[in-house]
Amino acid sequence: MPATPDPRPPEALRAGLPDGLPTPGRFAHLHPDDGACLMEAAALLATGRFTDSPPGSNPVLAALARAVNDSVSEPTRRALWPLAADLAGARPVDRTYSPLLIGAVVDAARRLRPGSRRLKRRGTVCRARADRLAHARTPEALARIADLLWWRGPGHHHLEHALRVLSAAPDADLRLSQLLRQAVVDARATTSGPSVTTGGPPGRSPARAGRP
Repeated sequence: MPATPDPRPPEALRAGLPDGLPTPGRFAHLHPDDGACLMEAAALLATGRFTDSPPGSNPVLAALARAVNDSVSEPTRRALWPLAADLAGARPVDRTYSPLLIGAVVDAARRLRPGSRRLKRRGTVCRARADRLAHARTPEALARIADLLWWRGPGHHHLEHALRVLSAAPDADLRLSQLLRQAVVDARATTSGPSVTTGGPPGRSPARAGRP
């Protein structure tokens, strides 16, 4: 059963967000006049650029935000809209954040398919990687490369598979919304440095390449 639409008027849902932010919409957009997804709105708030992959954003959190934005119903998408401000300032610095986030999504999918050996294995792999990273002493430059390679390879596949399972659930809106909200809370808990800056005029949003 889909999540109950938020009864508050649009003005209340946008509380705390600046005037002039584009309206919520699915998928990538060429211009803010056409609407925006959660990550495009977050990018506008954080950098002033119109893109769904803003520099400095965590790629796993951004992928989850795009997937949830594109999968849920219109009322749920609007209810999630205030998360754009939190996403703008969510830049987790802990290397364990990404595999733990993917593991949490996989675990949520396993609750729908408890007998799935593939999901069980994927969850185990994610937790094992987080454990290794918690004790790793890798130079920063090498760590960034290693984490990006893992995300573009197995990490992305683990997340994509779990999201397909969750998106097919009768109450997908509720499950996906809860996952994204908790992911943002966890990301902000390990974020350091300035949260939101203002940038130049909006640019163009790239195509949704490689999104789950």
